[in-house]
Amino acid sequence: MMNHQLGCLVCGILLLSACSSAHPVLYPNAHVQSVGKEVAAQDIEACKQLAETAGAEEGSGKAGRVATGTAVGAGVGAAAGAVGGSISGSVGSGSMIGAATGAVWGLLTGLYHAFAGPSQPNQAYTNFVNRCLQEKGYEVTGWQ
Repeated sequence: MMNHQLGCLVCGILLLSACSSAHPVLYPNAHVQSVGKEVAAQDIEACKQLAETAGAEEGSGKAGRVATGTAVGAGVGAAAGAVGGSISGSVGSGSMIGAATGAVWGLLTGLYHAFAGPSQPNQAYTNFVNRCLQEKGYEVTGWQ
């Protein structure tokens, strides 16, 4: 039952994060005003697809950040558990409990920061899209 609830929670977080991808913010220069918002949105999508075709991936390594957070949490938890266990006389079980607790904490904080935090594409992707838009006459002020 607990595994099912955890699975549903993770799927919900993934679905929400999929809707929150970053996009370029355009400065309202003469080109934007002449083509309009609809054409500008189409140009942004065309540049994004061109970037992906060229091999630049939008993803920002969220899975790696979650795995790193989990591993760091496990290490810190194991060390804290070993210290607590040495005080109480049970180093082995203290470090195991600490490692498990730290891994869960690292996983949860890693998931939060990866999926609820700012979702910025990788630098190669943003540079590619920015240049493509610049060549079309747009001025990108940033991504959000």
